[in-house]
Amino acid sequence: MDPLFWPSETNSFRRFTPESLAAIEERIAKKKKEQVEVKGKNKDQGAEEEKLTPQLDLKICKTLPSLYGDIPAELVGEPLEDFDPYYSDHKTFMVINKRRTIFRFTATPALFIFGPFNPVRKTAIKILIHS
Repeated sequence: MDPLFWPSETNSFRRFTPESLAAIEERIAKKKKEQVEVKGKNKDQGAEEEKLTPQLDLKICKTLPSLYGDIPAELVGEPLEDFDPYYSDHKTFMVINKRRTIFRFTATPALFIFGPFNPVRKTAIKILIHS
């Protein structure tokens, strides 16, 4: 199989950090800017843009496919950057439990108080995903 289509284990699992959140926010801003430019240029043209859809094998509450390799023990239950390209411009992160079940959470503040890196929220997430 072509190595470009086979994700390597070292690149697959990356922690979700404040830098990751900043990169997502930049992609969202860039996408909005491009949409405004396209609307201005193509008012008379009916240009359709390609819509991404979520990958079926990476849906919530499904088991992580073996294609992605074994998750390192230190990353089990930790917030990770999403593998799915559909979520590259969504403020979300994924958490994988010991049984390799996928959970997705929003990176916006919960209850308008608890950001994604707040210790209280991290504890709540660990309780939610516990098998």
